[in-house]
Amino acid sequence: MSTIPVGMTLGELAVRFGCTLKGDPDARVSHVATLEGADSAALTFLANPRYRRFLSQTKAGVVVLEPKFADECKGAALLTSNPYAAYARMAALLHPAPSVPAGVHATAIVAATATVDATASIGPRAVIEDNVVIGPRAVIGAGCVVMRDSHIGADTRLVANVTLCHGVKLGERCVLHPGVVIGADGFGLAPDQGQWIKVPQVGSVSIGNDVEIGANTTVDRGAIEDTLIGDGVKLDNQIQIAHNVQIGAHTVVAGCTGISGSAVIGQRCMIGGMVGIAGHLSICDDVVLTGTSFVSGSIHKPGYYSSGLPIDETSRFRKNVARFHHLDELAREVRRLGRRLETDAHGTDEDPA
Repeated sequence: MSTIPVGMTLGELAVRFGCTLKGDPDARVSHVATLEGADSAALTFLANPRYRRFLSQTKAGVVVLEPKFADECKGAALLTSNPYAAYARMAALLHPAPSVPAGVHATAIVAATATVDATASIGPRAVIEDNVVIGPRAVIGAGCVVMRDSHIGADTRLVANVTLCHGVKLGERCVLHPGVVIGADGFGLAPDQGQWIKVPQVGSVSIGNDVEIGANTTVDRGAIEDTLIGDGVKLDNQIQIAHNVQIGAHTVVAGCTGISGSAVIGQRCMIGGMVGIAGHLSICDDVVLTGTSFVSGSIHKPGYYSSGLPIDETSRFRKNVARFHHLDELAREVRRLGRRLETDAHGTDEDPA
């Protein structure tokens, strides 16, 4: 593994990330900071116009920003059309993840039939069950449990206390944060004379490359076939993905969203926080769902979609909710009046006077 130097010159950053440099190419930065809190060794950025007022006052060593704001920055600047993405890559370079030594901790339990690459790391009190395969440079953090027949790709990291149930497949370069559970049984129950019969969940979960899953998010195993998470998907904290859901490549989902069973979500979708998606529907590629939306039917056209009522004063909100329950009656009355007006107009036209 190559060693990343502590600090970078502005010239190196400009060349590596394809930016235009305004300033001294030999100046160095070693860390990141906000526009307000930056010092002369810090790299910062401007992506949201709300923070533009701090640009002329920042003490940062360099600011990553769009060319149209260059004249407002008194110090050094790295100019690019997408400053947030450029900043993210530079920040990763300046603040690399700590290296983890290869090997198996003395308190870890690894089954004799498991295959663990010599460059992988197994942390304290981790449990690796039968026939598990762990790829090169993978990191299994403290307290993780990887159940039988699971497969973990190269450079994937389970941070701590992550559980992979049996047969789960994880691609390369994935990151799973603490408390994630992949492959628990889906909520499959068959009604029978007032009782519920558990339906065996015999599928598993298959996750692509470069996927990141936030803390305490759960992805249920499929009932028969696998639940599928595509390449580059990013899931926030505390999300529930039910059995047999399919999420297309490079879709992002914000926290506290719930996706019901067998929903199919396309590629490059953006799903806001606390969104609810009903089961057995499909959402096409390039759909944006704003926060707290509820999706009860399929979406076949790319675009922005919203639902839910915004906050209001309680007294007025309650009145509007009460009126909402009369919308059907109001609609019927409007249609009735419309027909009456049409009849009256037709009768007037025929009036010989």
